[in-house]
Amino acid sequence: METIEDFFKGTGCAVTVCDTECNIVYQNDRSVAVNGDMRGRNMMPCHNERSQSIIRSILTEGISNSYTISKKGQRKLIHQTPWLHDGRIAGIIELSIVIPEQMPHYNRG
Repeated sequence: METIEDFFKGTGCAVTVCDTECNIVYQNDRSVAVNGDMRGRNMMPCHNERSQSIIRSILTEGISNSYTISKKGQRKLIHQTPWLHDGRIAGIIELSIVIPEQMPHYNRG
């Protein structure tokens, strides 16, 4: 049986996971290629004060944060969400997904 981490290896999106102390505990291959190998390092020094405030809110309030960016000619959707262990916030998972310039939107339900 494959582990959850194995499923993230072959995806086209970057997956980065930190613990509650903001130490990177997992990066898939795409995340390492985009961000460098940050495993075992604290991510807070890499962020400005506004971003650090959002990170603290995710960890304390359990909220999610999503936005789009343009980087190196690509548009990306960034989604940051808490992950839980035994019902408690254990850290943050960040998904960085390349999206097309023009993307359809559908209303369902």
